Amino acid sequence: MTEYDYDLVIIGSGPSGRTAAIQAGKLKRKVLVIDRQDRLGGVSVHTGTVPSKTLRETVLNLSGWRERSFYGRSYRVKDQIGAEDLKARLHMTLDHEVDVLEHQFNRNHVDWLPGLAKFVGPNEVEVATEAGDTSRVTGKNFLIATGTRTYRPDTVPFNGKTIVDGDEFIEMAEIPRSLIVVGAGVIGVEYATMFSTLDVRVTLIEPRDTFLDFIDTTLIQEFTHQIRENGVDLRLGAAIEKVEDAGSHVEVTLDNGRHVRSEMLLFAAGRMGNTGGLNLKAVGLETDHRGRLSVERKTYQTAVPHIYATGDVIGHPSLASTSLQQGRVAACHALETPTLPESPWYPYGIYSVPEMSTCGMSEEELQERGIPYEVGVARFRETSRGHIMGLEHGMLKMLISLKTRRVLGVQIVGEGATELIHIGQAVMNLQGTVDYFVQNTFNYPTLAEAYKIAGLDAFNRMPIPDEFKVPKEPKAGKKPAAKSTKASK
Repeated sequence: MTEYDYDLVIIGSGPSGRTAAIQAGKLKRKVLVIDRQDRLGGVSVHTGTVPSKTLRETVLNLSGWRERSFYGRSYRVKDQIGAEDLKARLHMTLDHEVDVLEHQFNRNHVDWLPGLAKFVGPNEVEVATEAGDTSRVTGKNFLIATGTRTYRPDTVPFNGKTIVDGDEFIEMAEIPRSLIVVGAGVIGVEYATMFSTLDVRVTLIEPRDTFLDFIDTTLIQEFTHQIRENGVDLRLGAAIEKVEDAGSHVEVTLDNGRHVRSEMLLFAAGRMGNTGGLNLKAVGLETDHRGRLSVERKTYQTAVPHIYATGDVIGHPSLASTSLQQGRVAACHALETPTLPESPWYPYGIYSVPEMSTCGMSEEELQERGIPYEVGVARFRETSRGHIMGLEHGMLKMLISLKTRRVLGVQIVGEGATELIHIGQAVMNLQGTVDYFVQNTFNYPTLAEAYKIAGLDAFNRMPIPDEFKVPKEPKAGKKPAAKSTKASK
């Protein structure tokens, strides 16, 4: 039998890489993580998920956004908010994340090596360090978890200061007074709405006529109304013809003849699979036009069975949450260890202002499939907790099957949406029905009570199940009519 240095070699230490490594360590296998950075965590920790969500929380706290319905739009916790105010909390959070990850690796005997890895054979990679040293490592199995990088078209004159991509944006020297965001995907929408709460004049440009198409249309309509009310200038169906660095400002020309000017431009239109330097031809693997790998979705094996791929590098859904699951499942399969399959329904979370989160099918999907359904809606302002928190907006929408009464989808926009969605997710994965929300008691006052309101809203319009019907009592003084039988005739 061939002896390998490691049972599992993982390239990348983002969400899927870290869970795969820890799972392999708990199985007492020899595992190595290779990462191009000198600190663990990948894009998720250093430039993506954790930084953007930390910035969001900092912005909401310092701006006093959550209290403005009580104290007015001019209310702020801190009058003058600068870039350093945003970065202070950000760096503390990132340091903590890296420290926790290093501790987890040490505790589970996971080896890690900083450097750039490339395949030189089916079971061997070469690792080049920043110091110029190279070493070779062999492995029985490999996991590619290299994530994605920002898409930077040649037509955009990036300068790292006033024209930046999503990775550079968090290192801004100062908060601009005006901002153009190109791309109304998840990243663009999050940053655009986040900075509008700081009273930055934000223009969000999307060449398509719609955005976030995987979200229920009703939710997008509600969301669009709110962000426009908050000051975001949303330009849909407007493609960019030219981006000009004019020194004191950035000038954007649109194909409809309009011009937009701002102090800074954030280009957030797409990401590419970070696979260019892996020398995948050496192992017979190919990527699509965006550098992404295809895998068997139950095991996460590529076309080469002992090489796995997980996380953003395999495309949809490209969520940190699903990547965490994928890494664990892939490691268990590679190391021939039985594990539970992934649940069919997982939540999407968009950390915009306001938050959005969905789980299950949208109303458009139900209509396409011809599934009879009923809708239940609750507004956060209908809840006592919503009044206490000063919420003027927010909505929970629930989709119920008329045939089985099962919950088929939940969509939420508003404060705490990414937390609240898990109640709906649990009920859906346990094949629960709308009756659960009618029968059960929720803490009062809470935003979670919106589930009961939406459940009752749907329940009251649906046919009453036979087991819930109350039998009618005969009126006093009248005997029930005798049933006729053939014998009586």
